[in-house]
Amino acid sequence: MAVQFPKIENSINAYKDNVQGKANEPITVAGLLDRSKQILGMEYMGSTPDWTLEEIYNRLEENAPRIAIIGGSSDHPAHIMDFKTSAHAAIRIWQNGGVPFYFSTPVLCDGTAQNNMGMSYSLQSRNAVAQMIVNQMEAHSYHGAFIIQGCDKQPLGVVSAMVHLDRLRQERGEAPVFATFAPAHVLQGGTIPEDLFTELSQIAVKAENHGASDVADDLRDAMDYILQCSSNTAFQGVLKRAQERGLITEAQHKEYERRLAVATCDGSGGVCAFNGTGNSSRHLVAGFGLVHPTLELLTSAPNQVQINDAIDSLATMINNPVFSASNIMANNIRNAIRIHSASGGSTNLMMHIVAAMLYGGYKFSLWDLDEIHHSHPIPDLFNYSLTEGRDIFSLATQCCGGDSRGMETLFYELIQNGVPMDVDAPTVTGTSWGERLANTDRLPASNVKENPVILSKPRRPFSGVDVLTGNFFESAIVKISGMATPQLDQFDKKAAFVLYYENEDEANQGLLDTQLLPKLRDNQSFSHENLLGLLKANAPDQYDELKAYDYDNLFDKLVEKSILKIAVIVSGQGPEAFGMPEMFTPMQHINANRKLQRIAALISDGRYSGVSYGAAIGHMTPEAINGGGIGYLQTGDLLYLDLRGREINFLDQNALQNGTIKFDFSTIKEERTALANERKSLLKIRQRKVAASNRLVGHTDAAKGVVLSIIDEEAELDYNTDIVKYEVKQVSEK
Repeated sequence: MAVQFPKIENSINAYKDNVQGKANEPITVAGLLDRSKQILGMEYMGSTPDWTLEEIYNRLEENAPRIAIIGGSSDHPAHIMDFKTSAHAAIRIWQNGGVPFYFSTPVLCDGTAQNNMGMSYSLQSRNAVAQMIVNQMEAHSYHGAFIIQGCDKQPLGVVSAMVHLDRLRQERGEAPVFATFAPAHVLQGGTIPEDLFTELSQIAVKAENHGASDVADDLRDAMDYILQCSSNTAFQGVLKRAQERGLITEAQHKEYERRLAVATCDGSGGVCAFNGTGNSSRHLVAGFGLVHPTLELLTSAPNQVQINDAIDSLATMINNPVFSASNIMANNIRNAIRIHSASGGSTNLMMHIVAAMLYGGYKFSLWDLDEIHHSHPIPDLFNYSLTEGRDIFSLATQCCGGDSRGMETLFYELIQNGVPMDVDAPTVTGTSWGERLANTDRLPASNVKENPVILSKPRRPFSGVDVLTGNFFESAIVKISGMATPQLDQFDKKAAFVLYYENEDEANQGLLDTQLLPKLRDNQSFSHENLLGLLKANAPDQYDELKAYDYDNLFDKLVEKSILKIAVIVSGQGPEAFGMPEMFTPMQHINANRKLQRIAALISDGRYSGVSYGAAIGHMTPEAINGGGIGYLQTGDLLYLDLRGREINFLDQNALQNGTIKFDFSTIKEERTALANERKSLLKIRQRKVAASNRLVGHTDAAKGVVLSIIDEEAELDYNTDIVKYEVKQVSEK
């Protein structure tokens, strides 16, 4: 049974006097509905089509809700099935008395752009998506939207557009903008073909027989993961080392890459199964209350009944400022941040959350996000693993099988663990979280008996992404949830040598060099006195045993015992300098080498892929091109990593040699002015490799979301007070 949408309550009907619009748009609506019925074929659910040009004109004249179905581009795997989802949506919007329209935006795939120039356009694409959508929604006066949510920067780009437009429309005295999101289904991870698995296993055995146990171990580690585009990078690093050691030929290396690639993705597309930015965005947008639970976690494209649930809920939302896009988001900001933290969400979203709030007109920064994150301990309730069959496809399977309710289950378990979730916040169901959770059927995580992804008992009492500060920078972030506790212990409260790279290209070349550590040793890149100082700071109980070793033996012993720590610095990657590309590839090269993995942290003013794990520290502000301290570092410097204390500081080397931890960066900028200026000049030259039209100049820094400065300047609302509260319906007692 269709649900009748109310007419839009605007004091001025933009289409009553728009003669041209009412003349040219009926054919676009009829064309969309005709194509939709043709696409659906036997799946079409409805009566004989009644979308005559006259009836379409009448709806436009009467100000029926003009609803845009917003899709992505089919050159991104997440949007392969948009044609079918949009067809279902168009039919239901018409049946409910609305007027459906369709448009799509380009969607940049981070996997495709990874480790090439495309990565310098990825972050900017979020703002471009927001701008394109605002343009189209304003030009054609669409009142609301059904959004096919994809991956990478698209989800929060669309959120930003909807909340920005909503704030603008309400300031003009128009009806609030409504929006509901339909995430693309989860793509099942690939499986290494049996014959290829056998061949790779044989290479591992061959490596062991030739004394290359590190290659054997790392290759087997890569083979443990579900096959995905990100795991292919791990194979690249290991196979490159195998090739350099003479274990395989270059031709074999390329052949293995080909066979891995063609076995990676399922033909129906979807969002990749790892908990990267795509699925983290799925969880976050659901946490914002903007996703109907029926569509949240699916293993295939949604059917008509499922889409009907989401679109029918719009009837309650239309004309109601409580359910406007920006009001739903702002009411749910604490819920969203806590769900993002508890689910081990992507570091990318730290910027996108801030950006969305600013686009919605709310004063907000990374420090507001951090305050919410740490206002109450957030436990780790996500038992996610790519090697043990607990990826996001597994979670979607559990939801589709009726054993879990996805983010509703996580919301419930956070409450059970004492986290103060806002149950009265409105959502796109037309109800509050509390009303949704009143139905406890399949709600507890304990309903999943085998391999649960969402837990009721935390794995550990903390999770999420932490904001760091220090004496040579203002802010940076580290994904604590991406570090196992033993790995966190390995780097926490440790002194680390700086290994400086001017950019990602140099870092990738250096980190793939199988002789990197021997070269650092042979070149004595770190002084003997500082090695001893680091030994005393990081392993005081072993100082007396090792202090008499000569340089080479001391270096090797510190590597062997994982006492040596290296802070790999990749500078010049910030938003203004180079578009803030992801440092996934250099981080993956570190993780694909177990010697480096135990001793190396990566620090950058760039960002990280949501699938990055390990000691990955990014988003450092100010960025190097704007005089940030990261641009003054050089190989051989010493930093002190205090991850639990949420600080990284530049160390006084003389004090360290005398057994004292002292933080001092006061003279470095003055002493290295010429070096920094030379680097900035090189950055300006390198910057020109990015198209001038797409550079992130005139934007805020990473701590303020990397949005146009005017967006930040006009964000004046207080998210604590400038919101419309939802009045919870009282259920009468029988």
